[in-house]
Amino acid sequence: MINAQAGTVSVSNYPLFLLSQAVTEGAPPAKQLLQAGEVGHHGSISPGDIKAIQDSTFVVWFGSSLENTLASTLDSAPNAISLFAFDAFNRHPLRNVAGEPLANTLDPHIWLDPENAKAITRALAVIHSHANPQHKKLYQANAQKFAQKMDSAVASMQPNAPTKRPYWAYHDAYQYLEPALQLQFIGSLSTDHHLAPKASQLRKLNETRPQNQMCLISESEPAKGLLTKLQPVKSTIQAEDMSESKDFVNGWLQMTQKIVNCISLK
Repeated sequence: MINAQAGTVSVSNYPLFLLSQAVTEGAPPAKQLLQAGEVGHHGSISPGDIKAIQDSTFVVWFGSSLENTLASTLDSAPNAISLFAFDAFNRHPLRNVAGEPLANTLDPHIWLDPENAKAITRALAVIHSHANPQHKKLYQANAQKFAQKMDSAVASMQPNAPTKRPYWAYHDAYQYLEPALQLQFIGSLSTDHHLAPKASQLRKLNETRPQNQMCLISESEPAKGLLTKLQPVKSTIQAEDMSESKDFVNGWLQMTQKIVNCISLK
């Protein structure tokens, strides 16, 4: 039996918290389990987090393929709602360093797709409405307002000409941005941002670059020695969980503007 405190919704990680904030603006916010920078790949949750999960009416998370630190608690929690469990959202498979899709996999960074972000806020509006029915109209109106803001942000980032924008990534975490920005993924340095790239992969990227100066998108500052081996290259540091932002749409815009500027060699 859940010790449910009526009206309490918890969400797993920071991008989901930002989307929830957009929905609950003007009403009490959800509780955030993982801190900014802790998407859920690494680390652990505290006894306080476990109690918060038990005390919540609903706990919304993406799923174990992203937030494996939460899986042991949430996979069996009766109040947990996994977004990956829904037959919804635009989904892409993981890709290898050459950009080839891997069968039966899921790239979990679904929130970076503007259409997915809108769909997630609609789902959150329903979940928050079940927890706090008195705010149902507010949640629905906020989700509609978010969709309008997201559409405007996407429109502002459309290229003037229908041209592909080639880029490299340290590890492949940005493919959900590609349709909206007309990005073309040429390859990644490594399968994980914690792993150093192989010399053979650096050589292949240099040999297959579609333009002289390339843009490298990385979650953290790449080593200068590494950048030297990829010259001419320009890099931009972008955390896929938008941990530097306080607002989802603004964070998405800042991220995409810096990426486009990097690719455009500005």
